Amino acid sequence: MLQVSLHRTTGRARALAGLFIAMGLVASPAFALDKINMAASGTSSDIGSFIAIKKGFYKDEGLEVTQTVFDAGVKMIAPLGTGDLDVATSSATAALYNAVARGIGVKIVASNGNAPPGYGHNVLIVRKDLIDSGRYKTPQDIKGLKVSMPSPGSSATATLNAYLTSIGLKFSDIEPVYLSYPNQVVAIANGKIDVGLTAEPQASQAIATGAALRVTADDVMDPWHEASVTLYSGNFIEKRPEVAARYMRAYLRGQRFYNDALKGGLIAGPNADEVVAILTEMTEIKDPKIYRSIAPQGAEPDGKLNMPGLKKDLDFYRTQGWIEGVVSVEQAVDGSFAAKAAKELGPYVPKK
Repeated sequence: MLQVSLHRTTGRARALAGLFIAMGLVASPAFALDKINMAASGTSSDIGSFIAIKKGFYKDEGLEVTQTVFDAGVKMIAPLGTGDLDVATSSATAALYNAVARGIGVKIVASNGNAPPGYGHNVLIVRKDLIDSGRYKTPQDIKGLKVSMPSPGSSATATLNAYLTSIGLKFSDIEPVYLSYPNQVVAIANGKIDVGLTAEPQASQAIATGAALRVTADDVMDPWHEASVTLYSGNFIEKRPEVAARYMRAYLRGQRFYNDALKGGLIAGPNADEVVAILTEMTEIKDPKIYRSIAPQGAEPDGKLNMPGLKKDLDFYRTQGWIEGVVSVEQAVDGSFAAKAAKELGPYVPKK
């Protein structure tokens, strides 16, 4: 068997090592993996990265990715700005745009999760007793109710605003309450909130208790909305662009593998068994039946961003006074890594 010893971790050396490994010519790599610090939510929204870890796609690119779980996307911005984090998955929040306006080098580099028709992963639920009493009969009856979302200036607030606009209401017509998704389930059961825009599987959990009923989901409220995106720190882009490029290739391989698990609005495609196994291993939800029953998020196989949707969200954040300074979506986006990786991987062909 051919043995290859690499003493320098140059990009060319790593590329050759990856080729030899793929060909089965090297039993174990003799070079150090490039380390990447990534912020994650620890939920199913991180599935592309989970797959890249468990399937070895990062290692194929000479990378070692360490994930740190954050309970809110807004908390990821500061360590991204300092370079303590290289990568994060989060929503395109008002806090992110404010950081860019202050000159902090954080960039949106790819789509992470979206809402194509049939894949409504973020669900609007209403307390059942409000429906039973007749307080809530039509969508317009959301007016004046306490509606929960994760945080001010999150993508969920933009989704809800799009829905309110479509039914002739304004964001000021509701009473926003900001709670994490798990806490929303408890609050709706206790009567502390009336309505929740809640991600799966928490939405289904609230419905299963009998405390809430489903009204609609984000694939109807705001189709193709960018529920979450992938972020790079400025240091990662400027100081390790070649590593950042390799990360994106591995990540898109994960997104493509995930796409091949989707069918008919469920995780029911050819790769479903592996994806469900990864989700139950990597998240707090350990019952595979839950992941097989809920609507999963959509994922762009090429990482392409919905730029008009991002601009609409930013405009809404401005109307709420959440944006400080002058900033545009274009200033916050660098799509070059995803475009390059998609070209290198070739056109995505769905698995049959």
